[in-house]
Amino acid sequence: MSENVEHKDHGKEPYVVNIDKLAVENNNYRTTLWTGEKLQVTTMTIQPGDDIGLEIHEGIDQFLHIVSGQGICKMGPTEDNLDFTQEVYADDAIFVPADVWHNVENNSGEPLKLYTVYAGPDHLAGTVHETHQDAIDDPNEH
Repeated sequence: MSENVEHKDHGKEPYVVNIDKLAVENNNYRTTLWTGEKLQVTTMTIQPGDDIGLEIHEGIDQFLHIVSGQGICKMGPTEDNLDFTQEVYADDAIFVPADVWHNVENNSGEPLKLYTVYAGPDHLAGTVHETHQDAIDDPNEH
């Protein structure tokens, strides 16, 4: 892998990358790396005390892989009934079924680095949010 990998959306073109390294290098809240017709990959950095944000993806399954850091994963059938809670650590995988409310909170003193795969895409191709607040303020996000 080249030392100078572009942190941009390479969607709909063949692409090979060391995704763990790319996730560690990413300092943005969210960077979209690849957007296809039925799949999207982003890297994320969740700062200490912050979270992904309680959300639901209608009709979209999601896979998250923790590369470094630790946190708490919460899932459930409604916003106010997150009846599944589990601590997550580096190398853990999180599988979120479509139409399930979920959040991942960083409960440590170091950034939580991860990548996530959406099946199908959930963000506009090329999306970059430098901060969680940028994602909240983005009119294209739900």
